[in-house]
Amino acid sequence: MYHIISIKDFERGEIDELLDKAQAIDEASGPFSTLNGKQVALLFFEPSTRTRMSFASAVARLGGTTLCVDSVEGSSISKGETLADTVRVVSSYVDAIVLRHPKEGAARLAAEFASVPVINAGDGAGQHPSQTLLDLYTIRQSMPLEGIDVGLLGDLRYGRTTHSLAYALSNYDLTIHTIAPKSLELPTPLIGELLDRGCEVVEHEDITDIITELDVLYATRIQRERFPDAASYYEVAESYRITPELLEERKENMIILHPLPRAGEIDPRVDALPCAKYFEQAQNGVPVRMAMLKEVI
Repeated sequence: MYHIISIKDFERGEIDELLDKAQAIDEASGPFSTLNGKQVALLFFEPSTRTRMSFASAVARLGGTTLCVDSVEGSSISKGETLADTVRVVSSYVDAIVLRHPKEGAARLAAEFASVPVINAGDGAGQHPSQTLLDLYTIRQSMPLEGIDVGLLGDLRYGRTTHSLAYALSNYDLTIHTIAPKSLELPTPLIGELLDRGCEVVEHEDITDIITELDVLYATRIQRERFPDAASYYEVAESYRITPELLEERKENMIILHPLPRAGEIDPRVDALPCAKYFEQAQNGVPVRMAMLKEVI
């Protein structure tokens, strides 16, 4: 049985092959019948709009149907049932499970007890492999994944999307620039992993120090819900803001990505610039997740 839990489970060749399959789906007119007669459970124990809806769209476009749980309150976990028992039971109803959970490691645990494939749709500050694959896919639409400078900006401590993406990028010959306040830097163990894998990592606190050198700027929201208290959040809440003025000296082909939702870190005036690719990035979630579902079912 094939689970998709972490981007760390993928070799570079497997990532490239999956992106190729997503591209083939993207370029095909359909309809697709891969999941005709199949059901997929979407267990989302944490709020989500893009990930949940793009998985639902992906299943539907492949001919399948979904069974959905949208909150802890809407499930027997609110009565004290363990995640393991929930996964055991749901496995008997469906052909695959897509799980989003606030606790890091929940998807790995679910895979141990599931009798059907499990796809991790984000677990705490851990991993978010489907987001990472669509991030890579979006970059690859604009430029090769080699010889480029990628800036990761914002909440790099709690941001699972940046953790997954940074690790995935270390499969390629490129430079990662981390740009964050001291308290939100990329975790030291992850930086160590990237360096051990031969990736060049350069740390910055001020985006103006590096903005002219970047090919890709990946911005993230500062996630209030992951801070231990409100005071810690407000200390860094307005640490940066991407404006057209900031981007005046950018490289001509530089692109801006963001996993969304945004919360003030990107000026809406940036949306009209050709470098703003974050809505195309969200759209790419459907073909990439279609490719993932075809891979596991």
